[in-house]
Amino acid sequence: MTETETFESIRLTADVVVATEDGRVLLIERGWDPFKGRWALPGGHVDAGETSRQAAARELAEEAGVLVDPATLRQIGTWDAPDRDPRGRYVTVAYLAVVPADTTAAAGDDATKADWWPYDSLPPLAFDHDAILDAARDTLSS
Repeated sequence: MTETETFESIRLTADVVVATEDGRVLLIERGWDPFKGRWALPGGHVDAGETSRQAAARELAEEAGVLVDPATLRQIGTWDAPDRDPRGRYVTVAYLAVVPADTTAAAGDDATKADWWPYDSLPPLAFDHDAILDAARDTLSS
């Protein structure tokens, strides 16, 4: 290591875009900072011993009460901009799940609300979740 090298802690998270067959997307309202009160994709930290895919399915169940088989999640990308999270360096792996239109959601864990939104009228989102949703939309249309 040279005198000019620096090290930063990098945390791994997983986010999941849950889209219905009729064009809606699941968002949660954040109950904690950063972005308390803003809408976001379900997601969170990857725990020790789990993959990002397993974390995405777990976080979706914890925050919105929606159960999916991790094997059915489709990876749509990795977001790693150094400033994407005000808490520090967070790298997220994002996944897509398509669920039936009648799928219900209920807020849990650190979410105060969970609701379905039409793709064409989304609220302002936390973090870079708008870019993740754009990638999911591209994946769905291809």
